[in-house]
Amino acid sequence: MRKQISFVVLTNSGSPAKQFCTSRATLRSAALVMALFLGLSGYITYDYFHLKRSSLQLEQRETELSERVVSQLSEIDLQRQQISDFAKEINDLKEKLLGLHQFEKKIRIMADLDKRQEPGSLFGTGGPVPRTMDPKSALGDQRNSLMREMRSQVGQLQLAAVNQESGFNSLVSHLEKQKRLLASTPTIRPIDPAAEQLVTSRFEYRNSPFTGMREFHRGIDISAGQGTPIYATAAGTVTFAGNKGLLGKTLIIDHGHGLTTTYAHCSQILKLQGERVNRWDTVALVGNTGSSTGPHIHYEVALHGVPVNPENYFLN
Repeated sequence: MRKQISFVVLTNSGSPAKQFCTSRATLRSAALVMALFLGLSGYITYDYFHLKRSSLQLEQRETELSERVVSQLSEIDLQRQQISDFAKEINDLKEKLLGLHQFEKKIRIMADLDKRQEPGSLFGTGGPVPRTMDPKSALGDQRNSLMREMRSQVGQLQLAAVNQESGFNSLVSHLEKQKRLLASTPTIRPIDPAAEQLVTSRFEYRNSPFTGMREFHRGIDISAGQGTPIYATAAGTVTFAGNKGLLGKTLIIDHGHGLTTTYAHCSQILKLQGERVNRWDTVALVGNTGSSTGPHIHYEVALHGVPVNPENYFLN
């Protein structure tokens, strides 16, 4: 006979006691089921909290990734805008270089210099002017091709800048020579036009006032009051200062480039031989020395030793 275990249930209400009997095997089975139930419940509870924690971590990770993606997209947009702005700057720089090149051409024409090649030569021999880039391409699918074009044009602009610098250097060199030549060209009258009384003889044949013979007059004679200032008509170096026969007190200035000027019949010479003078410097005073019929200046211009008409040089 199996051993059984009895359970007696008593109440405090006065009801009769109740008795339950069960075998040990059944009790063990019930305990096992209860243990399995508790274990399963514990596992499910643990798994639930573990999944919840993992879910929170995933949500947090997703939020971080979303923020990073937004930040990277914002950075990409910023880089695209910077690329677009850089493309605009390249276009502007190219236009400025072309403008400078056109300006150089105008100056060369004004300075009577040999013409250079057309503006395309600015970008190398036979090189065409780079096309104008569309900055909006940086904001679309064409940004890679735009980047390649930008790299290419940066190299072309560097070459153009070198060529333009060379062109300006040669232009400045020429203009400096022209400046020195202009400074050495006798372009003003030797005395103030307001102080002139009369041009008594010109660069032409005339009858000599002393011999009556027909002769060629190598300069011009300008009458003026005694002591009227005589100006250097261009920059140069005094090569002669003293008496010169029939010309009386005479000053000769060498202006370089084969040009010389002579100032004769002076009453007083104010510069010494070897002294440098500039245009408008007072170098002597009008007089009546040498063979002269009255106060005046005899003024000559010679080019490589050959007399030329002084009046062809006057700008005032």
